[in-house]
Amino acid sequence: MAALLSSHCRLSATGPRSSVSAKRSCFDGHRRTLWFRCSSSSSSRFPKLESLRVEVAKKNSFHLKECSVSIALAIGLVTGVPTLDWPAHASPSGPVLPDLSVLISGPPIKDPGALLRYALPINSKAIWEVQRPLEDITGSLKVSGVRALDLVERNVRHASRALNQGRTLILSSVAESKKEHGQELVDKLATGMEELQRIVEERDRDAVAAKQKELLQYVGAVEEDMVDGFPYEVPEEYRSMPLLKGRATVDMKVKVKDNPNIQECVFRIVLDGYNAPVTAGNFLDLVERHFYDGMEIQRADGFVVQTGDPEGPAEGFIDPSTEKIRTIPLEITATSDKMPVYGVTLEELGRYKAQTRLPFNAFGTLAMARDEYDNNSASSQVFWLLKESELTPSNANILDGRYSVFGYVTENEDYLADLKVGDVIESIQVVAGLDNLVNPSYKIVG
Repeated sequence: MAALLSSHCRLSATGPRSSVSAKRSCFDGHRRTLWFRCSSSSSSRFPKLESLRVEVAKKNSFHLKECSVSIALAIGLVTGVPTLDWPAHASPSGPVLPDLSVLISGPPIKDPGALLRYALPINSKAIWEVQRPLEDITGSLKVSGVRALDLVERNVRHASRALNQGRTLILSSVAESKKEHGQELVDKLATGMEELQRIVEERDRDAVAAKQKELLQYVGAVEEDMVDGFPYEVPEEYRSMPLLKGRATVDMKVKVKDNPNIQECVFRIVLDGYNAPVTAGNFLDLVERHFYDGMEIQRADGFVVQTGDPEGPAEGFIDPSTEKIRTIPLEITATSDKMPVYGVTLEELGRYKAQTRLPFNAFGTLAMARDEYDNNSASSQVFWLLKESELTPSNANILDGRYSVFGYVTENEDYLADLKVGDVIESIQVVAGLDNLVNPSYKIVG
């Protein structure tokens, strides 16, 4: 983290806080299901999560399932969901909550890199056999004493053996146009395995995590090379919109105010167009328009960081070619589906057991804010979720399957918690993947 801090975050003395825009996006809760009324103007309606954790700890006699469900529902009640600035209303009726076994289901993966790897539209057991023991190193390092390195050594042996035995199958799964690049990556992966083995033999525990991250980046790159073109056709009604057919990486530079420890920070964000082409394409198009440059952080309450509400009465991006707010549909991809569903939540489809390919698991999950009562009202307001998966399990919280996730912060995500209302996004710049954006409206004059 020290290396990341020196390269991406600059320390400074405290600076003055700028004035905060009067327009604030609100969280009006999942009231249709929980029948909960909250005031969009109340600033004290979100109890501190720390007090909730203390209360949970006191009630340690609860059965594990009961405790998990209670916490998940409590988080939903006290925090609500990110929406546009619309008044709150309770609904007299709503869908029945799923059973307890559904509420505590879902994968416990929290690492954004791992979530992005598993979200790729590929099917290669050979590369997964390499990936899993490398990912397991994270758990091995949590063991105290010398036993940790013994476990890491076993992980490395398993990964090396899987790579040696599966090399031919792995390369055969790489898209034909990417064979040369895939071969280069596999060679780097093999060399890196040998280097990691030497690190373990030298008992250099501190160097393991950095090398593990490097190897997993190679694995992820090989897996991306296995995707041959875009895997499906976007529905015709959305086909002319800006679409991200693949992935892209952007760096968001934020000027931090009133913080004695940090002045500015760069957050690296990976956008996933495989599972959210319309949503990711809309965002990347706005980035190229410099829509977010100079915009303030408009909400930062420990639950989310949110921005994207422009100055003036409009609550979204006004397309100069139409002089109307450009809106995009709700876009959700379930793990069992080959393409997203549009305009409806998984709950509205009755798919309570369905898990999403891009879940709200990672700290810094990036998603679109929208009006609770209009699934297709998202435009430019985005939020990054600051959460612990243990408190809001995947597919048990009030966000999965209801809000469009389209990316994750992969570097410096911990510093999102330091952002405050009034901090300024100096710029968002594309690092890679701009060629995957089709129908870019920013190139249209006017």
